[in-house]
Amino acid sequence: MHKAQIAALTAATLVVVGAYYSLADALDLVPGALTASPADYAVQPFPTPAAAAQDPEAATALADDAPVPAAGELAALANTLAADERIGDAAAGVSIVDVASGEELVDLGAGTALTPASSNKVLVAWAALSLLGADHTVDTTAVLDGSTVTLVGGGDVLLAEDDGDPDATIGRAGLGDLARDAAAQLQEQGVTSVTVALDDTLFTGPTWNDAWADGNEAWVAPIQPLMVDVTAYPSGGYPADPALDAAQTFADHLREAGITVTGTVTRAAAADGATELARVTSAPLADILSVSLKESDNTMTEVEGRLVALAAGEEASFDGATRAVLARLRDDGFDISGVTLHDSCGLALGDKVPARLLAQIITRASADDAGTTGRSLMAALPVGGLDGTLDDRFIGIVGAGTVRAKTGSLDTAASLTGTVVTKDGRLLAFSVIVDGFEAGGLYSARLAIDDDLVSPLADCGCGG
Repeated sequence: MHKAQIAALTAATLVVVGAYYSLADALDLVPGALTASPADYAVQPFPTPAAAAQDPEAATALADDAPVPAAGELAALANTLAADERIGDAAAGVSIVDVASGEELVDLGAGTALTPASSNKVLVAWAALSLLGADHTVDTTAVLDGSTVTLVGGGDVLLAEDDGDPDATIGRAGLGDLARDAAAQLQEQGVTSVTVALDDTLFTGPTWNDAWADGNEAWVAPIQPLMVDVTAYPSGGYPADPALDAAQTFADHLREAGITVTGTVTRAAAADGATELARVTSAPLADILSVSLKESDNTMTEVEGRLVALAAGEEASFDGATRAVLARLRDDGFDISGVTLHDSCGLALGDKVPARLLAQIITRASADDAGTTGRSLMAALPVGGLDGTLDDRFIGIVGAGTVRAKTGSLDTAASLTGTVVTKDGRLLAFSVIVDGFEAGGLYSARLAIDDDLVSPLADCGCGG
């Protein structure tokens, strides 16, 4: 049943991509057919989603009797990548698995732990969905103790500045709505003047990870349990104190609703006896992952890791999150030996994960019995040539619409982890990590991954 759903997703994707081709070609937006990426391809950790141009062939439906690719032919593709001068002296780890049988068809250093970059987010996504559930939501609340209204962060970093949108993922919950509902309750109680405090004690420890290289401030905000729409900063420039900014916005809306707010916003944990005035609720986890995975949002993923930690009884810190994620993977039957995690999002060069573990997670998520956890994870991955961090890859070559995968990009490491449907209609799970090329080699490494391995997998009519 699940394979049929994947086939439907793939077919729908190809139709949408093809519909944009004629217009984009007329506007000279389509690159040539000989490279995996356009000539003006720019490395962007958070690119803006756009329907990219590609003229795909008709989608190949998945079939239980589709031939399994010959392992020797696939191994030759992996060896070509490993020898490609575009990755220099970097180590390559490749695992390719036939989803229907679970058989690993290619093992090229698949058990060697390498720097996964943002493919690391696959670990967190599985753990979050498995432990919390796809329907999990978080609340942002306003509580009253005496004459103090405290804004309590619950882990929503997609808050709307004013009105929330019940049909949206980004901005489902609005600070303006929360303030107006709280003001109405205050007025009913005859309270017209308050002070405002911020309770951001849900998370503990530092908001910045020492394992992150200097300069990564452009790609991750301070990790706090509430923020006004983290996705509004696609090129960096995050607030220095997002939670306090959100609390000040909340206080401004209280004033607009007729409540006098005295003094400045302070930081303090809500009193145990505080009474709730109002609350707003985030979008479900599955929808949130469709943002954080497609756009590779580091801040959102770090928050997701902390929510896993809280659910597991760990402290909601960098270390607590990584312990909780690995514990959940272990409890779900994955082999986590050799894994080292310093963060959830994959910015740390010291993160080390075998390609085999990543491929096994994708294999499980793509299986017929994957359930909501697997379906939600796979639906949230970028699609080649269409959206997220794959919107400008596989342009002009096979793979647009048939590759569904999480990207990983650092100065010296690149990865791609997901599924591909072969020309014969066989669903393969794969993970490829290239670790240790010289700084500045990311573009070349991505081209090598796409040209040598992933696009040929999609074009494989190589049944054994």
